[in-house]
Amino acid sequence: MIMHMSALRERSAHSQLAPGERLLGYASVVPASGAKGVGIGGAVASALVNHVGAESGGAGSIAAGMPRTSGALLLRVTDQRVGLVKPLDGTPVWEVPRAWVTRVERRPRTQLMARFRLHYADGSWHAFLTMRRRTIEEFRTLIG
Repeated sequence: MIMHMSALRERSAHSQLAPGERLLGYASVVPASGAKGVGIGGAVASALVNHVGAESGGAGSIAAGMPRTSGALLLRVTDQRVGLVKPLDGTPVWEVPRAWVTRVERRPRTQLMARFRLHYADGSWHAFLTMRRRTIEEFRTLIG
């Protein structure tokens, strides 16, 4: 089953790439604004994780363009764009040109998950959670 899920995520990450576009990396992430509980007890703690420090940027910012989502998605980095796709079929949820993403910032981890921010060219950002800290380092290598 694990091998099957890995192959499915791999196919989803490659789904709908433009001709000549190269996939550089991908991993399973949860947008912090849509995280449900993430291993910490109580509704107050869950609300804090979901809303405090989940995103920064006003109306019209790059960050404001991402739709509200819940659950795990694949964060995909190609030579042309960065975006979120559904892990089962590769349907794009949100994408921006690669040049709009300026850096990856590792943040203090929650009890069970590693946390990071994607920073955008306009100064806005989104926070994400992932199970492996190594994922953050891989994205830092690809993005900066």
